[in-house]
Amino acid sequence: MPRPAPAHLESVPNAYLTLDPNQHAGGVGEYLLHRMKPYLPPWLIAAGTGMLSLPAYGMWGGSAAGAVGLTLASASLTGVTWWAGKATSPQRRLHSAITVAAGSSWLTAAALAGPLAGPLPSLFLIGAPSLAATWNVRQLLRVNPEGTADSADKGLLEKVGLAKTLVTSATVQPNKATFGLQLPGGELTPDDVSKALPRLAGALKVAKNAVRMTADADDSSKATLTVVPNDLLKTGAPYPGPSHPGGSIADPVHTGIYEDGAYMAMFFPGDPAAHRNAMHLLTMGMTGSGKSEGAITALTEVITRRDVIIWASDPAKAEQTLGPLLPAIDWAALTMDDTKAMITALRAVIPARTSWLARYGYKQWEPACAQTQADGAPGMPYLVAHFEEAAKTIRETDDDVFTGIAQEARSAGMSLVISLQRASGSQMSTDTRASLGSSWVFGLRDERDAGFALPDEALDAGAAPHAWKDKKPGYCYLVANGIPETFWATPGRAYLTPVEEVTRAVAEFAPIRATCDLITSKAAANAVGPAFTARTRYPLPDLDADPDALGIYEQEDDADGYDYDLTPEDDTDADGGWVDPEDELPPVEEVIQLAPPSPPRAKVGKNEARRIMIELLAEFESEGRTTIGPIDFMEHCDRFHRGRSWVSGEVAAMVADGRLRETDETGRYQIIPTHPAAA
Repeated sequence: MPRPAPAHLESVPNAYLTLDPNQHAGGVGEYLLHRMKPYLPPWLIAAGTGMLSLPAYGMWGGSAAGAVGLTLASASLTGVTWWAGKATSPQRRLHSAITVAAGSSWLTAAALAGPLAGPLPSLFLIGAPSLAATWNVRQLLRVNPEGTADSADKGLLEKVGLAKTLVTSATVQPNKATFGLQLPGGELTPDDVSKALPRLAGALKVAKNAVRMTADADDSSKATLTVVPNDLLKTGAPYPGPSHPGGSIADPVHTGIYEDGAYMAMFFPGDPAAHRNAMHLLTMGMTGSGKSEGAITALTEVITRRDVIIWASDPAKAEQTLGPLLPAIDWAALTMDDTKAMITALRAVIPARTSWLARYGYKQWEPACAQTQADGAPGMPYLVAHFEEAAKTIRETDDDVFTGIAQEARSAGMSLVISLQRASGSQMSTDTRASLGSSWVFGLRDERDAGFALPDEALDAGAAPHAWKDKKPGYCYLVANGIPETFWATPGRAYLTPVEEVTRAVAEFAPIRATCDLITSKAAANAVGPAFTARTRYPLPDLDADPDALGIYEQEDDADGYDYDLTPEDDTDADGGWVDPEDELPPVEEVIQLAPPSPPRAKVGKNEARRIMIELLAEFESEGRTTIGPIDFMEHCDRFHRGRSWVSGEVAAMVADGRLRETDETGRYQIIPTHPAAA
């Protein structure tokens, strides 16, 4: 039995809940009655008309005034039926008017002359079943298991210029309705559906980018229409922690969530098995769109991997954006001179790295490259070159400054990331933009700006970053290698990563983080000399400096109730003699075991922690609770050993899955009861 649609799907237009005719209880008789119910109304109306003729004849039989009144009523009822059927199809309008005219005329004659007078009995016994049967035939023809019948959306589709388009399938998911469209061959194409999307959004009373279209790759007469009525991204999602701590940069880098709760991920290195090239990324968004915060999240993920180094530049904001990440960045260029040196070094390291890969038989970088090679040579980690606020760099160098790097770096185990507000032709050469290949687009000022970063396929499918502008920070589209085309027009939202989470990642993963390899170092040093060899290295943060901010708890000095603030008068031994604090302690003669050591706390994996969260939700529901929040789960954090940010992210996922619903109270969510499937 399909799971009942959540309450919030009641606003999805045409997301109908249909009754399964096979669902019944009882014997054969009840089953037949259940199947006959949809077809009974015409027959009941016919029988009711015949029974009504008896009291009508008793009241108006032979009455001239009754004849006038009944005739006027019959004509008026027929006229009203014709007028009311104006919004329906011509066939249904005519059928309804004929049925009402025939039924009311017979009732008028039977009321005046008697139901058994002349031909009236024969007319009733022949005409009433025939008219009832015609309505049953219409009802049967309206049900088409192959889905080629007129859609219930036909009137709506005609209004928006998609006449003759049929809805062939409908799938309802939590907060998403998907419809298969069969377009009239030779008359309409998916491009026509794309042009109609704004009108469809208006007709359905949803946001412009809540309606999207995906063309069928094999049949230009088919398309898929997706409607998402409620914005589940508006509450955002805090960074849940590293997705693959200590893993490889070849693992997906999680940067946010899509509107259906799925992870938004990007892939930096290529993968021949998956037919995926290495990624060069254009990050674009207007001021206030959350572009820089998204970059911080992505870089925070990268620094938790074991086989990658980062070169990063930001001559515009210097430490303002990259500040917390600086200790984990191999080379940070925060001035224009250093940025120019970094660009020169990148050009020099590309041939050196490609030669190393060729020497050891690698066609492109893969995780094995970072390991010690068969001849004992040290490995070569992946290199991510990130240029924040790159418009200043391009403006003070050349609009073609990144073209050569973008065209050649993939084969050298490198990814180039260029971030700027507007990738217009006056800011960046079209050759550079074409070479980047992937784009991560946040809110933009207008539709023209969207065309600089998003491909036509995404725009035609309904992607509209200009609808957000700077009003919804973090909202974004991701078009990148490894991301299915069906997700290109799906809105997502980048995680919001607090500074303390960045600082924690910088410090905790320092022992496993890769350092610059000899091949890359030598090439960079030969190219720019001291600009690389004397580059500024930033110290790791002291996690103990602010334990409360980082969620690290230390036992206070007086936690056991004793005063450890000794004065000179307290420096005496048990016999009353003075103790020199500089003296060495006497050797240990006896060890007293006061209590057995506590067993180490078992590490709970993410999947196990999520299972415990689901069990806790079921426990809250069984206790009769109707609203909960992250704080309720945190009271049981000893069961899954996760912090509040991770818990908040899981709560957001439960909202996307339809198990929780937002309330007017911040941080509180309503539990949506589960319904067991019928036996």
